[in-house]
Amino acid sequence: MLGVFLLGFGSCAVMVFGFGTELEVPFTGLGVVSWESGEISAPSDYLSEEDIVVSDDRVILRIKGVTLSSYADSGSMVPVLDEGANGIRVVPLSEDDIEVGDIVSFRMLGVLVVHRVVEKGVDEDGIYFIVKGDANLVGDGRIRFRDIEYKTVGIIY
Repeated sequence: MLGVFLLGFGSCAVMVFGFGTELEVPFTGLGVVSWESGEISAPSDYLSEEDIVVSDDRVILRIKGVTLSSYADSGSMVPVLDEGANGIRVVPLSEDDIEVGDIVSFRMLGVLVVHRVVEKGVDEDGIYFIVKGDANLVGDGRIRFRDIEYKTVGIIY
């Protein structure tokens, strides 16, 4: 089972690096979890209504330090993220910027993976986060704030 996992992960990494792009990878683990199960928390609010300006010909989001991301077709974050979606992301400044339900990007074996925070806790080493793809049954284990590169604050389809 571990061999299949590593083979799939390695293939995905080769595909992403082979094309020379910096796509964020919603990493597919084992199994599928449905939204109907109630196991998935919504992201924390990031923008207030005052930060969103809507007119007839444009939408303006007042977000400092924002970058745009695109995603590889891995299936782990379906139906929220998939190839073709555009993510709006920021660099979080502290552990307080990350809450359960938030979608974060972190490095795993050199690949930028995007998954949802399903648990936030404290152990002997400080604050940790457990992340998991929405369509995965198994989480990725504990990561630390230093591992998190981005927090997704919006998705445009």
